[in-house]
Amino acid sequence: MDWDKLRVFHAVAQAGSFTHAGERLNLSQSAVSRQISGLENSLRVPLFHRHARGLNLTEQGEFLYHTAHDVFAKLAMVETQISESKDHPMGPLKITTTVAFGSVWLTSRIKKFMNLYPEIDVSLVLADNELDLSMREADAAIRLEPPSQPGLIQKHLLKMQYHVYAAPAYLAERGTPTTPAQLDNHSLIVYGEDASPPIANLNWLLEAGTKNGTKRRPTLQVNSIYGIFRAVQSGLGIGALPDYMSREVGNLVEILPEIRGPTIDTYFVYPEELRKTKRIVVLRDFLVDEMRKMLSQ
Repeated sequence: MDWDKLRVFHAVAQAGSFTHAGERLNLSQSAVSRQISGLENSLRVPLFHRHARGLNLTEQGEFLYHTAHDVFAKLAMVETQISESKDHPMGPLKITTTVAFGSVWLTSRIKKFMNLYPEIDVSLVLADNELDLSMREADAAIRLEPPSQPGLIQKHLLKMQYHVYAAPAYLAERGTPTTPAQLDNHSLIVYGEDASPPIANLNWLLEAGTKNGTKRRPTLQVNSIYGIFRAVQSGLGIGALPDYMSREVGNLVEILPEIRGPTIDTYFVYPEELRKTKRIVVLRDFLVDEMRKMLSQ
């Protein structure tokens, strides 16, 4: 099987069109199409269903894609390990975490890490869905729950505690509630129905201090904790947020300290085969040290 044609096939399967694959590979659409036709002819099976809206893999194409994807992922790992010095961290390092944690906590510290290790080429993928580390969609992750996939190593980093916060401007306008029952007279910002929070009952603020299990009506529902954070920060209302957010921005006021929300554990996760990789080791140590400093402030 021709490796050049297989590389083009893998790109087309990921991009879903000859045009987009050609842009990635710096090839013309016709050159990509010829490579795919040549591969199909050599295998004597169609690999794609071609239609006006794009391309879909055939059953044989799906089988070839999954096999090729695994091969290319392993080759990328081998290439990285070969190029990396044993005693000096260098090479690409793709880190993934949630949009909220990445935007508020990690991005403000990544410059320091890059200054310490200038030969590591860092890229961040901020997404609330989990990337497949075993398939090398990322090298390491900061996750809000233990990994469920086999072959991954985890290190506990931080226990997040949810507290109740508001912006000074909101409190100046609406006053500060001194009991949970007084939340009835305030604007509350919570998760929406379309949200997939990391743990259950993160909208506990709607019931805190109410009678007979009734729920308050929120002013705004948002499908991400980062959206709730930004809305609270703008002065729109009161929200429950993990404590690291307040530590980072310094312009939120904790209210009703006697009530606490749930806790969420944070983990540093990476594939077992990267356990001795220098880039992973220095990143792990850096994160542990930065979180220790944050908690000691």
